Amino acid sequence: MTEQEWLEKRKSGITGTGASAIMGYGYLNNVEYWELKTGKRGEPDLSGNPLVQYGQQAERHLISLFALDYPEYDVVHKDFDLRVHPQHPFLLGSLDGELTEKTTGRKGILEIKTATIMNHAQWDKWEGGIPMNYFYQVLHYLLVTGYEFVVLKAQLKSNRTETRHYRFDRSEVREQIDELLKNELEFWQFVRKDIRPALKLPRI
Repeated sequence: MTEQEWLEKRKSGITGTGASAIMGYGYLNNVEYWELKTGKRGEPDLSGNPLVQYGQQAERHLISLFALDYPEYDVVHKDFDLRVHPQHPFLLGSLDGELTEKTTGRKGILEIKTATIMNHAQWDKWEGGIPMNYFYQVLHYLLVTGYEFVVLKAQLKSNRTETRHYRFDRSEVREQIDELLKNELEFWQFVRKDIRPALKLPRI
């Protein structure tokens, strides 16, 4: 689809960043995201944000680098690649890349992240796992596609640049995927009925 078609289609359902908002970990909270989906709030304009611009421009290069470093995968990237859940068409996912294990044929998701780290607390979010907003984003993509695994490639910049790779299989997060689906289905009922949900705060 074209970029404009992609943008319009994304408005019609729950995206990966929306999944984070619904679970209380997004840059919008779940009520703000409900306002967005019910037309009570406009789409945030991030086009002038230099960090967003850098991430968009770096994405294709980081995907190519991943393909060079990990030849055990077939890597496919398509611009404006929007996936739709087969039973719930309001669940949408835009993949950075699709992976296929050459030895097994198993399908997976490649997610690319760039982040500028300003303090120790931000570094801590990347230790032993990925930040919760990104975790729910890739869980959502597993939910939408039915694929078997995720690889997240993160380029982290502070006074040094560090690249990390995180991988987990669907079998390791089945309970979290089920929990996310339950919350997304409930949220969409609030959207359909135009009923404001209760504010959800992140769990500490």
